Amino acid sequence: MVIALDAVLPVMVQLRLGNTEVIDAYQSHQRIQDGDTDVMLDTAYAAWRTDLSAGKASVLIAETHDVVSALNTRARLDLLIAGHVADTGEMRLHDGTGASKGDLVITRRNDRRLPAGRGWVKNGDRWTVIGTNTDGSVTVRRAGHRLGSSVVLPAGYVAKDLELAYAVTAHRAQGLTVDTVHAVVHGSTMTRETLYVAMTRGREANTAYVATDHPDDTHQHPHPDDQGNTTALAVLSGVLSHVGGELSAHEMIEAEQETWSNIAQLAAEYETIAASAQHERWVGLIERSGLSGVQVDEVVESEAFGALTAELRRAEANQRDVDTLLPRLVAARRFDDADDIAAVLHTRLGKTTNLPTGSSRPRQAPRLIAGLIPEATGPMADEMRQALAERAILITERAHALAQAAVIAKEPWIAGLGQPPIQRGPLKRWQTHAATIAAYRDRYGITENQVLPPQAATAAQNLDQTRAKAALKKAQALAQVPDATQRDAPTRGQNRSGMAL
Repeated sequence: MVIALDAVLPVMVQLRLGNTEVIDAYQSHQRIQDGDTDVMLDTAYAAWRTDLSAGKASVLIAETHDVVSALNTRARLDLLIAGHVADTGEMRLHDGTGASKGDLVITRRNDRRLPAGRGWVKNGDRWTVIGTNTDGSVTVRRAGHRLGSSVVLPAGYVAKDLELAYAVTAHRAQGLTVDTVHAVVHGSTMTRETLYVAMTRGREANTAYVATDHPDDTHQHPHPDDQGNTTALAVLSGVLSHVGGELSAHEMIEAEQETWSNIAQLAAEYETIAASAQHERWVGLIERSGLSGVQVDEVVESEAFGALTAELRRAEANQRDVDTLLPRLVAARRFDDADDIAAVLHTRLGKTTNLPTGSSRPRQAPRLIAGLIPEATGPMADEMRQALAERAILITERAHALAQAAVIAKEPWIAGLGQPPIQRGPLKRWQTHAATIAAYRDRYGITENQVLPPQAATAAQNLDQTRAKAALKKAQALAQVPDATQRDAPTRGQNRSGMAL
């Protein structure tokens, strides 16, 4: 199966989760080239220059600082010769390269004391140098802007935290968005995470230039179409199998699944897309929460930031007003002794979300997909909203199909829900609760005859198990005690177990 590369979001998800089928999608669209390292560097550089000449915002991505520095030096020299960069007023940067008027640079450290337009200088922002000053400072304007958004970077910042931005590492490219990307891939240094970043920064095209002369035998995996030689297919398959950090709970679950169509996979895709779709919204909320600028930076850069934003989504799905709730949690207690503010806020938010609302009005039902997965809402790009809606439908349909199949096959676990009611309304609710339990079992690969085995491997699974237990109790409460009349006279459109066919 070849994934349509035009469907950008699914491809992003497949890369993030390490599905090697995505390699075929890129190859079918001529987005992969391979050869010796020097040839790939030259080819990537030439393609970058072509895009630059066409007026595109383009970037070269490499894995090591040495290669990035060499590419930046080469690019700047060519631009100097072409007259696009001034040959006077050069400022020395920390890696030994220089920058002068006309150069494209990238900042490496957040500094709220340096305002620029409506924002401030952030790690990973790209700028155009519009002037250099005798005191060692540099005046820059946000890349792609002709007016406004300018700031003077002090000499100390220039010397330590400024780099040329024609080529960047994959780590530095996080958060970057350009028209095209040309990424040089080495199997010995690149991981699944860095490949994901490198191949998802370009709006129009992301091309991999795979060096095949220095493969990593430790992580190299054969690709189904490989003919036994060291090819781009083999190198990229190895990179996708090379996970740089510890697997998250979701990734561990996904890695154990035998197929790519179950709820574990669909839920992982949903949460990956939701995290991207809501990122700016949650950052904005944190900025308005009452934290200081330094504390905001600590939260956004924390490893617990992802867990915090997932908890914000859960709170909102549980009908909480997060725009009001988060500032209250920030103001409730100081963070003087907190090692990780994001982790502290995650804990506070989780405890509060599970408390009663305190309102005299009946609490609204949470917005959960298949009774398990918090729905992502709020402002977001249309393509993100569509991708989320598609996966929500697939999750719901699969959950109901699994429950119905369990009834038809008389699987032992479905008997634990009790005899389905006969009346249409109660029956429909019983089926919904059965689908939630089926979704939970599918998400966590449960095959035991017991409806809900007691063990829960992670905090996330424990939360889902709580929801599944609630669904089980509701299904059992709706169930009727079977008698001879019910057994012998099923209603039209139902089998003897009461499930609609």
